Amino acid sequence: MSIDLRRREFVGSFAGPRLLVTGGVHGDEFEPMAAIRRLIQFFDAFDGTLCGRLTLVPVVNEAAFLRGHRCAEEDGLDLARTCPGDPEGTVTEQAANALSQLIRQSDLYIDLHTGGTELAVSPLTGYMMVDAPDILDTQRRLARAMNLPIIWGTAADLDGRSMSVARDAGIPAIYAEYLGSATCSDDGVEAYFEGVLNVMAEFGMIDRVLLPTEVRHVIEDTRPGSGHMQVCHPSPIDGCFEPAIALGASIKKGEPLGQVVDLLGGESYPIPAEENGVVIVLRTFPRVRKGESCGVIMHTDG
Repeated sequence: MSIDLRRREFVGSFAGPRLLVTGGVHGDEFEPMAAIRRLIQFFDAFDGTLCGRLTLVPVVNEAAFLRGHRCAEEDGLDLARTCPGDPEGTVTEQAANALSQLIRQSDLYIDLHTGGTELAVSPLTGYMMVDAPDILDTQRRLARAMNLPIIWGTAADLDGRSMSVARDAGIPAIYAEYLGSATCSDDGVEAYFEGVLNVMAEFGMIDRVLLPTEVRHVIEDTRPGSGHMQVCHPSPIDGCFEPAIALGASIKKGEPLGQVVDLLGGESYPIPAEENGVVIVLRTFPRVRKGESCGVIMHTDG
């Protein structure tokens, strides 16, 4: 029997968009879960007019959440690389299939994330640079309404993700990132809660004054693989990462992002910046395995 994701749905009295909001695609990302629980409480007591349908899923990947890890123990699969999944597959494949079905039944989609237990991510909203102009424009509109400081459009060539399911189904979709590092930031929960309500107001689902914009940077990078964070600045060895720069700082190609030292401290390996830009992801969990990312730079040239 395939997995049925635990969720709450709120159906309005008038026609409007079908908005899906998910958290916990990775089991160690807590701000999204808390923000969506808060949204459930808000709409349980909502006495205004709701147009359309709102579907809220606090924890997509329950097996990974119960483990306190990015991935489930049973199969070790990353759900964000497993979509569209398999209804008869492993626990992660079944969850990916259930998520993919919900995405296809929606008109708009927001997938909330963080850097998990090992990384911190500058607050940002991202989307795939799809070919369809109307969908791309709607995604830009969604991202601005989500109201985080950075908007990052990246190549549409990455598969296995919630965003690629939306891409293939022609559903306008965005994802968001807010810090991480095994914490649950109150600011992150607040930003996600207010951001979703702002999106709903922007698209006529609720009556609410739109928030003043917090957007500071808008970058669209169509280079192949530009949104693949996990392959950026890989560690050359198993060791300990020591950052040399702060999250959100500007950096030039060749400048040190940090270094990885071996377990005895006898050897160190610098991690130079691969391009000019802004550090939007930085490893905060010192232990790093060979090939794992130490950080991500958002390319800003041009």
